Amino acid sequence: MHWPFCQSKCPYCDFNSHVVANIDQARWARALCRELEHMRSLAGAQRVRSVFFGGGTPSLMLPETVDAVLKKIASLWTMEEGAEITLEANPTSVEADRFKGYRAAGVNRLSLGVQSLDDAQLKFLGRLHSADEALRAIALARDIFPRLSFDLIYARPGQTKDAWESELRAALAHAADHLSLYQLTIEPDTAFARLYEKGAFVLPEDEEAAEMYALTADICAEAGLSAYEVSNYAASGAASRHNLVYWRYGDYAGVGPGAHGRITSGEKRLATRARRMPGDWIDAVEREGHGLEAVEEIAPAEQGDEMVLMGLRLQEGVSLARHARLAGREISPVRIEALVADDLLAVEGDIIRATSEGRMLLDAVLARLLA
Repeated sequence: MHWPFCQSKCPYCDFNSHVVANIDQARWARALCRELEHMRSLAGAQRVRSVFFGGGTPSLMLPETVDAVLKKIASLWTMEEGAEITLEANPTSVEADRFKGYRAAGVNRLSLGVQSLDDAQLKFLGRLHSADEALRAIALARDIFPRLSFDLIYARPGQTKDAWESELRAALAHAADHLSLYQLTIEPDTAFARLYEKGAFVLPEDEEAAEMYALTADICAEAGLSAYEVSNYAASGAASRHNLVYWRYGDYAGVGPGAHGRITSGEKRLATRARRMPGDWIDAVEREGHGLEAVEEIAPAEQGDEMVLMGLRLQEGVSLARHARLAGREISPVRIEALVADDLLAVEGDIIRATSEGRMLLDAVLARLLA
């Protein structure tokens, strides 16, 4: 469920997010529910294992909006007992006050966009909260929600390995059972991209960023959080079940402006894509019953490539036999052997997985593997 609105646009963000002063929540709830009905017609009867409210800033949704959407999902499909229901939130005090309302609506996992525990760095990153507010929101969330994750961004301008280690250890003292830890990357068409091109700031060298990545995995492992995905660390059994659907190339319905989906319909696997602009999307939903701008069949070869592209992010790796079933062809053994020789891939029976070095160079590994 994509909620496209934010209080402000973070300079590093290339997500489909928009700053809007006034939102008619009742109208948006109706539109999201109506597009869900259309998704039911595409996907048919299913068991729903997880729901993820992403954004944008979903914690700008009223609890009543979240409640209406979850009730609609439960009316259209069979919701599994104990289904994971995640909502992304920003740790500003006004949003933290809504946590109890989200929990009452059925949200059982919160993902907090903390990003840093340093006030100067939060300002640089364009965040509206302070480190103190973030820690208060974490404490409140731990009291209200059964499961909690929060995000941090590292390899920031001027940040040393020692400084990151200190910040990460401080964060782990407040963490529950999951952390998402991302290196700062410069995405095209963002405010940071324009500043970076002008030389306004410099990122750590690749070697230093790689050392921070390795240090991150080591420190999290000490704390009992394993690196089950390139940027995600969890205690045993606490991995994000919803995100695992993406990485394991499962089926998911994407609802809301700019949302993408992958749905199996009969013998076909379909890629869905919704209109990006909120106004265009909601007008289309009210006019046509959905805001989709494309529903396309995914060719077998593309399915195989997508499965590997997503699955190699995971520590568990991917099945070569599954790739062959989807793609109708095998990955070249010569390419696999070359990557193994370079210590970028490991092979165990039917499974290939990226090594520690390979995960740091994953784009290059995929380019060589799937070329």
